[in-house]
Amino acid sequence: MRSLRTVFIATCAAVGLLAAPIAAAESYVVLAKSKFSADFAAEVQAAGGHVTTFVPEIGLAIVESDGDFRATGASIKGLQGIAKNVEARFVEPRMPVTMSFEQAYANPPVSGDDDFYFDIQWGHQAIDAAGAWNAGYRGAGVRVAVLDSGVDGDHPDIAPNINAALSASFIAGEDWNVRPGFFFNHGTHVAGTIAAADNAFGTIGVAPEAEIIAVKVLSEYSGSGPFGSIAAGMVHAANVGADVINMSLGATIPQNCTFDVLDDDGNPTGETVHYPAWECAHLLTMLQRAADYAYNAGVTIISSAGNEATDLDHNKSDVKVPAELKNVQSISATAPIGWAVNPFNASFDNLASYSNYGKTGVQFSAPGGDSVYPGNELCIVGGVLQSCWVFDLVFSTISGGWGWSAGTSMASPHAAGVAALIIGKNGGSMDPDAVVRELERTATDYGRKKNDDVHGNGAVNAAAAVN
Repeated sequence: MRSLRTVFIATCAAVGLLAAPIAAAESYVVLAKSKFSADFAAEVQAAGGHVTTFVPEIGLAIVESDGDFRATGASIKGLQGIAKNVEARFVEPRMPVTMSFEQAYANPPVSGDDDFYFDIQWGHQAIDAAGAWNAGYRGAGVRVAVLDSGVDGDHPDIAPNINAALSASFIAGEDWNVRPGFFFNHGTHVAGTIAAADNAFGTIGVAPEAEIIAVKVLSEYSGSGPFGSIAAGMVHAANVGADVINMSLGATIPQNCTFDVLDDDGNPTGETVHYPAWECAHLLTMLQRAADYAYNAGVTIISSAGNEATDLDHNKSDVKVPAELKNVQSISATAPIGWAVNPFNASFDNLASYSNYGKTGVQFSAPGGDSVYPGNELCIVGGVLQSCWVFDLVFSTISGGWGWSAGTSMASPHAAGVAALIIGKNGGSMDPDAVVRELERTATDYGRKKNDDVHGNGAVNAAAAVN
């Protein structure tokens, strides 16, 4: 079976990858029992640290210190605990294999649409996006926060819908608007799937009139980021009025609280570091506080289920975050096998070979793509010539162009786009529980009647969700 692969459409020369900045001090998560005292910052300074990020809404502060702040800050009153702000790899930022080539609504592969790559977006066929658009719903008035590795805000498919003023970065030294050039930027691929503009150019998002807020919580160079940035990003999204948060990212908080040591590119070095169990408990508490805050602010939270091919029903020793947090909808990935060979009779209900699954860990399924189709014969779809298996991946925007990828990271934005369509139909504001009920009511029930291992409550269906 092939490993996951990404394919790019080349539109300009590739740029070099830069090393991530080296931190001068250790970073710590500081949780208050309820609220921080008025002189908290001074107490932190007296203990040898300084506050870099302050999130009082959930009783969180990120503190940097040259010493062990867990010891020096322990005497500060009113704290629930202090933990290392562990950095973990949340996404694969780039793939080694690249290929290049030249270059009323209907679904792919023969939509006749003037967005010249729309006919290879089979995910829209799978969820019947065109059916929702024909009913008049395209996500207008809905704000979607993309918590990821930044977004190419200058991309012609992204620029019409990006809200630059509300976008933000929680990664030191990196802007939310990713560096220019042709490369696979994970957040850009995700954002385009949700809301690439229908502008007679490139691709179309599931909700092409929704507004995108880029919230950078992972490094665009390594795909890694500290847990504290994820929590701060969720709070920021809620505070700027996001209706939907998409988190196509995931990491594990292990029961034994042992993490891989990462190099500057986000790759495991082979070494591990062990922390006391209570530190991992603090990290989990922080993330749950952030998810609860966003949920209580009226945000529907969508997350990828993860790419470990793990049965989450029988993996209770570890916690997959954010997928297994309360108030978060976790999305498994499905894919056709050989869509380009027979696009009009393809089956879209196959669980992707890498996707996590399980009745307790997955709420819905959505198109994520796969590369299991055997052989390397060529196919032509929408005027594009490629190996047939490539078309089974998900096609979307990348920095400086367009390209394919696969993963539950690609499934989550399809579901987030459908959530945006539902909210748009209901006036642009909607209680998250009501959104989830509509997703459940209208999902395509491929598996056992509701709540099955593969699809959870069913595969998201855009047309049914708004009709």
